[in-house]
Amino acid sequence: MTPAMREGVLAAPSRVRLSPFRSRTLQGLLFTAPLLGLFAAFVIYPMVFGLWYAADLDSYRGIFSDPVFQQTVVNTLWYVGVAVNVKLFLALLLSGMLDYRYRVVKILSALFLIPWAIPALPGILSFRWMLNSQWGIFNHLLTKFGLPSVPWLAQHDTAFGAVMIFHIWKYLPFWTIIFLAGRRAIPNELYEAAAIDGAGVLQNFMYVTFPLLRSLYLICTLLSMVFTLGDFTVPWLMTGGAPGDSTHVLATLAYRYTFAMGRLEWGLATFAVAMPVTLVFIFVLMRWVKI
Repeated sequence: MTPAMREGVLAAPSRVRLSPFRSRTLQGLLFTAPLLGLFAAFVIYPMVFGLWYAADLDSYRGIFSDPVFQQTVVNTLWYVGVAVNVKLFLALLLSGMLDYRYRVVKILSALFLIPWAIPALPGILSFRWMLNSQWGIFNHLLTKFGLPSVPWLAQHDTAFGAVMIFHIWKYLPFWTIIFLAGRRAIPNELYEAAAIDGAGVLQNFMYVTFPLLRSLYLICTLLSMVFTLGDFTVPWLMTGGAPGDSTHVLATLAYRYTFAMGRLEWGLATFAVAMPVTLVFIFVLMRWVKI
């Protein structure tokens, strides 16, 4: 027995050094290495390559002088501004209608989800068939009432309007369900207190429902702006930029520059133009939800 142990003091155990391969940090890196490699190959590298390729000022001079690009910027502003606001405003109203606990409302809620549940391609093909100038159902109804047929997809206003209407029809149920979940999270005691004060339906919405859904509405607006700004499927499958490349948005125009014209630098420059706006939306969203 050592003198320290005789005095009742135990010696501190020596620290065991782990092998570097037994470190938890290193083990985690080894397990995530395949995912990190894929992320670097398919996200980091394309992003860095795109930024480097889009740094050519001649590309921006080329697209800014292109009348199609100028029209596309206007189309994108209309597409994001109108589609997002109309979609979310209708979703907020419809969520109030679907909040009633009646059997008929439950059946209508299930039917209301069909546009969001079906794939985009068959929905767009059906919509294009209805808008066909020769055998579409819309022109058939117009001729039945003695009105002239309309070339819906052959002129800018109606073709681009069809893109926005389908986008709203397709994604309206998704945001309605989100607002419906937000409504049902509001305590009923608040509505009971408002009823005691004599509040009606409009007063309940203005002073109870909307103030509590304001943060959710802003978050949904920012998310919808990001999604709509990058929407490629609906504009491309509905019109493909026709007629005369007048219904492009930035996502479809970048595809046209890159694959139809073979101008990769123009396509990347188009994405680079939209990137600051997207990053601003994402930054505001992250600050709002405190990520």
